[in-house]
Amino acid sequence: MTAIVRHLPHPADFTAPPAAADLSRWAEADRAARPARLARLRARFAGQGVDAYFGVRPEHMRYLTGFSLEDGEDRVAGNSGRFLISGDEIVVLADSRYRLQAVAQAPEARIAAATYDLGAIWPEIVASAGAKRVAVESGFISHQQWTELEKAAPDVELVPVASWVEADRATKEPDEIERIRAACAVADRALAAIVRRIKPGVTEHKLALALEWEMRTGGAEALAFGVACLTGPDAALPHGSPSEREVCGGQVLLFDFGAMVAGYRSDMTRTLFVGEPTARDLAIYEIVAAAQNASVELLTASARGERPAASGREGDAAARQVIEAAGHGEHFGHGTGHGIGLATHELPSLGRVASEDPLPSPTVFSIEPGIYIDGETGVRIEDLVLYDTGARQLERLTCFPREVIVVGV
Repeated sequence: MTAIVRHLPHPADFTAPPAAADLSRWAEADRAARPARLARLRARFAGQGVDAYFGVRPEHMRYLTGFSLEDGEDRVAGNSGRFLISGDEIVVLADSRYRLQAVAQAPEARIAAATYDLGAIWPEIVASAGAKRVAVESGFISHQQWTELEKAAPDVELVPVASWVEADRATKEPDEIERIRAACAVADRALAAIVRRIKPGVTEHKLALALEWEMRTGGAEALAFGVACLTGPDAALPHGSPSEREVCGGQVLLFDFGAMVAGYRSDMTRTLFVGEPTARDLAIYEIVAAAQNASVELLTASARGERPAASGREGDAAARQVIEAAGHGEHFGHGTGHGIGLATHELPSLGRVASEDPLPSPTVFSIEPGIYIDGETGVRIEDLVLYDTGARQLERLTCFPREVIVVGV
């Protein structure tokens, strides 16, 4: 039987926000790590017979060059932030709005003037790099733009590639882990700061806004993604948005949210109970908690070397089997977890169709089983964990309590 917590967490229970010295140290760590990151990418060139790599994803741009755009800025930045890496050069595209920023953040790169017509500048970019075969992140460029690049430089062959940088980013460096840990602490403190404000009659929207405020004023440079605050039947929406629905006694209240610290993200879900839990909701919560524990136990044994190295598919199956055995298999439609770092969702994946290869290490991912009953209720518990076979441990980075917590009384 899951214990019911009456004493609510306090923000002081969790790690303080990062200091300016931490931010400076992390920035320097990125600068020091970039040569090795670039070397790993360039080491792939020979295997595919390419002599350059064209990247379009903002998280890859930051990881490899240092140039960063705010979340969502890439939608209005045109071709700024796209980059070409050859065997001996880094070229970052930036128009007049971003040129000075790119010069400051990517000092090792040559900054090329960007326009909204990539085809018009493509021949000069590839010619200056001496590129004849270029690997392209094909899953993130449109067919129309691919065709335009082929027409613009018909003597340059475009080679579709996938997951080159994603695979490298899945294995986390120590300073990356520090930033994810710090982002988790920001989120932990933020939820602890608002739990005493949860009362019947307050709206989902008001609580979501309060949680966002606590994160932004408590050490986060931005949100990792939009806050989900969902009560009662709304909690059956795995990725629902807060509305003007009022919190009511006898219902669950689900929060899914994350902070961003120095570019790295956290992601957590807690399902709280407003007033005394109903027997149905408490039973569902206990099933979800048992499912999460089953995945944690399997992955802990794997990290410690007590069993063969686990795959993301096995991590998912351990949780899913518990939910299916309880008769709720049809109420758990999403995967058990996802990697996180510069992007909220990245490799490795824990799901039914995840890779059967052993999980990378050290890496960070979520473990987040859930049960959702349409129009009635929903429960999810989500923690980020550090999976590290070298240290022989699985460490929870999300520290907010996972026991049944009653609020609003």
